[in-house]
Amino acid sequence: MKNVTLAIEDEVLDRARAYAVKRGTTLNAIVRQHLESLGENEERLAQAMRELRAMSETTVARLGPDYRFDREGIYAERMLPRHERPDLRGDGET
Repeated sequence: MKNVTLAIEDEVLDRARAYAVKRGTTLNAIVRQHLESLGENEERLAQAMRELRAMSETTVARLGPDYRFDREGIYAERMLPRHERPDLRGDGET
Protein backbone atom coordinates (compact mmCIF):
# COMPACT_ATOMS: atom_id res chain seq x y z
CA MET A 1 0.00 0.00 0.00
CA LYS A 2 1.31 3.44 -0.94
CA ASN A 3 1.19 6.59 1.14
CA VAL A 4 -0.08 9.76 -0.53
CA THR A 5 0.44 13.36 0.59
CA LEU A 6 -2.38 15.82 -0.06
CA ALA A 7 -2.51 19.60 0.30
CA ILE A 8 -5.81 20.46 2.01
CA GLU A 9 -6.97 23.67 3.66
CA ASP A 10 -6.88 23.41 7.47
CA GLU A 11 -10.60 24.14 7.80
CA VAL A 12 -11.49 21.46 5.25
CA LEU A 13 -9.26 18.94 7.01
CA ASP A 14 -10.81 19.73 10.39
CA ARG A 15 -14.34 19.27 9.03
CA ALA A 16 -13.36 16.03 7.31
CA ARG A 17 -11.81 14.63 10.49
CA ALA A 18 -14.91 15.59 12.49
CA TYR A 19 -17.05 13.86 9.85
CA ALA A 20 -14.97 10.70 10.21
CA VAL A 21 -15.12 10.74 14.01
CA LYS A 22 -18.93 11.08 13.95
CA ARG A 23 -19.07 7.96 11.81
CA GLY A 24 -16.60 5.99 13.89
CA THR A 25 -13.98 5.74 11.16
CA THR A 26 -10.84 7.48 9.98
CA LEU A 27 -10.27 10.07 7.30
CA ASN A 28 -7.90 7.61 5.63
CA ALA A 29 -10.67 4.99 5.43
CA ILE A 30 -13.14 7.50 4.01
CA VAL A 31 -10.71 8.65 1.30
CA ARG A 32 -9.77 5.05 0.43
CA GLN A 33 -13.43 4.01 0.20
CA HIS A 34 -14.27 7.00 -2.00
CA LEU A 35 -11.39 6.32 -4.38
CA GLU A 36 -12.41 2.65 -4.64
CA SER A 37 -15.99 3.65 -5.42
CA LEU A 38 -14.84 5.86 -8.30
CA GLY A 39 -13.48 2.87 -10.17
CA GLU A 40 -16.47 0.69 -9.25
CA ASN A 41 -18.94 3.28 -10.53
CA GLU A 42 -17.11 3.56 -13.83
CA GLU A 43 -17.06 -0.22 -14.23
CA ARG A 44 -20.80 -0.49 -13.44
CA LEU A 45 -21.54 2.19 -16.02
CA ALA A 46 -19.36 0.47 -18.62
CA GLN A 47 -21.09 -2.87 -17.92
CA ALA A 48 -24.53 -1.27 -18.22
CA MET A 49 -23.53 0.29 -21.54
CA ARG A 50 -22.28 -3.08 -22.83
CA GLU A 51 -25.55 -4.74 -21.81
CA LEU A 52 -27.65 -1.99 -23.40
CA ARG A 53 -25.66 -2.23 -26.63
CA ALA A 54 -26.07 -6.03 -26.68
CA MET A 55 -29.82 -5.72 -26.12
CA SER A 56 -30.17 -3.18 -28.90
CA GLU A 57 -28.28 -5.44 -31.29
CA THR A 58 -30.32 -8.56 -30.49
CA THR A 59 -33.82 -7.12 -30.16
CA VAL A 60 -36.45 -8.35 -32.60
CA ALA A 61 -38.62 -5.25 -32.22
CA ARG A 62 -38.48 -2.89 -35.16
CA LEU A 63 -40.29 0.42 -35.49
CA GLY A 64 -40.20 0.57 -39.28
CA PRO A 65 -38.95 3.22 -41.68
CA ASP A 66 -42.04 5.45 -41.33
CA TYR A 67 -41.98 5.63 -37.51
CA ARG A 68 -41.72 9.14 -36.09
CA PHE A 69 -41.48 9.85 -32.38
CA ASP A 70 -44.50 11.91 -31.27
CA ARG A 71 -44.15 13.07 -27.68
CA GLU A 72 -47.47 14.92 -27.69
CA GLY A 73 -49.29 11.87 -28.96
CA ILE A 74 -47.70 9.62 -26.36
CA TYR A 75 -48.54 11.92 -23.45
CA ALA A 76 -51.87 13.31 -24.72
CA GLU A 77 -53.97 11.34 -22.24
CA ARG A 78 -51.76 12.33 -19.32
CA MET A 79 -52.06 16.02 -20.20
CA LEU A 80 -55.86 16.10 -19.90
CA PRO A 81 -57.04 17.48 -16.55
CA ARG A 82 -59.16 15.18 -14.39
CA HIS A 83 -62.34 17.17 -15.13
CA GLU A 84 -61.93 16.38 -18.83
CA ARG A 85 -61.45 12.68 -18.07
CA PRO A 86 -64.58 11.42 -16.28
CA ASP A 87 -63.05 7.95 -16.01
CA LEU A 88 -60.39 9.41 -13.69
CA ARG A 89 -62.72 11.26 -11.32
CA GLY A 90 -62.88 8.36 -8.93
CA ASP A 91 -66.53 8.98 -8.11
CA GLY A 92 -67.84 5.94 -9.94
CA GLU A 93 -69.22 7.94 -12.86
CA THR A 94 -68.38 6.96 -16.41
